[in-house]
Amino acid sequence: MIRHMSIDIETYSSVNIKDAGLYKYVQSGDFKILLFAYAFDGSMPVVIDLAQGEQIPMDAQVALFSPEVTKHAYNAAFEWYCLSKHFHVSDPAAWLSQWCCTMVHGLYCGLIGGLAKVGEALGLPKDKQKDKIGASLIQKFCVPGKNGRPVSPAQEPEKWELFKGYCKQDVITEMEVESRLSAFPMPSFVQRQWEQDMRVNAAGVRLDMDLAEGAVAFSDAETAGLLAQAKAVTGLSNPNSPAQLRAWIGDNLGEVPSSLSKAAVEELLSREDLPPKVGAALELRQKLGKTSVSKYKAMLDCVCADGRIRGLLQFYGASRTGRWAGRLVQMQNLPRNYIEELDYARELVKAHRVQELSLVFGNVPDTLSQLIRTAFIPAEGHKFVVADFSAIEARVIAWLADEEWRMDAFAKGEDIYCASASRIYGVPVVKHGENGHLRQKGKIAELACGYQGSVGAMKAMGGTNMSDEELKQIVDDWRKASPNIVRLWYQIENAAMDVIRTGAALDAAGLIFRYEGAPDGLHFLTIQLPSGRKLYYCNPYIGENRFGKPSLHYWGANTGNWCDLETYGGKLTENVVQAIARDCLAAALQRIEDAGYRIVMHIHDEVILDVPEERADLGEICRLMCEPIDWAPGLLLNADGFVGDYYKKD
Repeated sequence: MIRHMSIDIETYSSVNIKDAGLYKYVQSGDFKILLFAYAFDGSMPVVIDLAQGEQIPMDAQVALFSPEVTKHAYNAAFEWYCLSKHFHVSDPAAWLSQWCCTMVHGLYCGLIGGLAKVGEALGLPKDKQKDKIGASLIQKFCVPGKNGRPVSPAQEPEKWELFKGYCKQDVITEMEVESRLSAFPMPSFVQRQWEQDMRVNAAGVRLDMDLAEGAVAFSDAETAGLLAQAKAVTGLSNPNSPAQLRAWIGDNLGEVPSSLSKAAVEELLSREDLPPKVGAALELRQKLGKTSVSKYKAMLDCVCADGRIRGLLQFYGASRTGRWAGRLVQMQNLPRNYIEELDYARELVKAHRVQELSLVFGNVPDTLSQLIRTAFIPAEGHKFVVADFSAIEARVIAWLADEEWRMDAFAKGEDIYCASASRIYGVPVVKHGENGHLRQKGKIAELACGYQGSVGAMKAMGGTNMSDEELKQIVDDWRKASPNIVRLWYQIENAAMDVIRTGAALDAAGLIFRYEGAPDGLHFLTIQLPSGRKLYYCNPYIGENRFGKPSLHYWGANTGNWCDLETYGGKLTENVVQAIARDCLAAALQRIEDAGYRIVMHIHDEVILDVPEERADLGEICRLMCEPIDWAPGLLLNADGFVGDYYKKD
């Protein structure tokens, strides 16, 4: 019989975990575990005071490494890696299958992250919620003080006892959360995906230290030069100050701008009556805005002693869909690169040849921005193989809606933006050929309209140079051309509403809608995807939208808060399509790992592999990515990419 062991620990390291991440924090030479709290099978937790010489009992040590005991923790990656260091585990990854993460289970069920917040969202009784005193105690005992050392237990014995109580309470809260969630189990294949994610994060990716350090040095020099120019133009002591610059512009333009945001500066620069020196000051502000090298600095903050960055991915980081999110360097929003001579630009930065870089490439801040991706490099003697699913969301929605002409276009290898424009305008559209100018409008329509977007979405996707009338006509024509997708929005919305009204399960568009509840009052609308994974919408109900019509509401995470959210057919369709695309990526990652390749990163629908040069076979990786998926018969996948010596956007 499998036993269950719930764990929480408190630790010390001189490394700032927020900036450096878990792996560098634990790898610090002064890292240590201060408190170890545990409980078996829901019993009252025991706290072991390692900081004051107590030892973890032998039965607990045996249980920690027994496959007959499942270890539970909230954000289990932390406990797993810290305890691996404490016990000198030679292969931490081999131990992963014994762990379950209560945080991931909560995220799977559509709850908010953070033990305190999830306890509140679940409405746990006060004695089962996280103790709010913890933050001040962690600051006192777990991080260096002004003298470079933390407060010791002997210095503050009463507060140390409170800290032990806090650690114990975390175990109580974690067990209660897990108990509430047990009625909504997380599938075993999602557990295996989490284990794979931990292996990828722990392996990390190599950083080109010379490039990162060179970029920071370049930026510092460039910023100093631009500030000197701005001071000369404006006469201000700090022209980088929005307040000072706005007042100066007011004196020279006759009106004070309400903002100096990127959009506001661009609008000011477009004015014909702009005095030349105001234009020069604004152009310098634009350049100063691009001198930020926060990404490079973040890389240097979190790189480990072996030159690798670990912990870049957050499993189940995206609410509703379960997609991965970025952490530390935030890989999900890196600038694109357009420079053709990337090799040369990289060498100039690494050699600190500032004047030459400026002479050859002109805008130094923009060049540094474009080189951010290239700071990630493979191991010595290896290559990166980078492969990306092509138009994955467009393929998934066409498959889900059974929009035949779209499926035919993908089967023939046609450009979907051209195919869409051809349907909208009723003429042949060929990229760089006949009616090729219409492709961009087809692209905007594809990006904006698939999830019930209209004129506002078209503008957000780049349609600002068209009138509202033209945009509305494109939306109408797109919907006429894709009636099955339009029908899909209402199928999904109606199924969700009907399930909430009646409580009876429904099958629509290959998705299973259910209303699931537990005796403690936790209720969900669930949508079971073709993969078997479910999307969860907590405590759903039928309310009203701004038009006075019935609409679907639920409780969910939004910008770090637990709140009442409204949704509709298009948004639910987006959730489902992105979730299925995520499951396609997960299936590909498993096939790639099973084939013996080392995954170091994946971003959106793109995988990055670090492989020996002789195994750098792009065709093989694309084949693995596009193999038919048993739960998605007929879904046509395609992938392409490149083999290279650094990461880039090909």
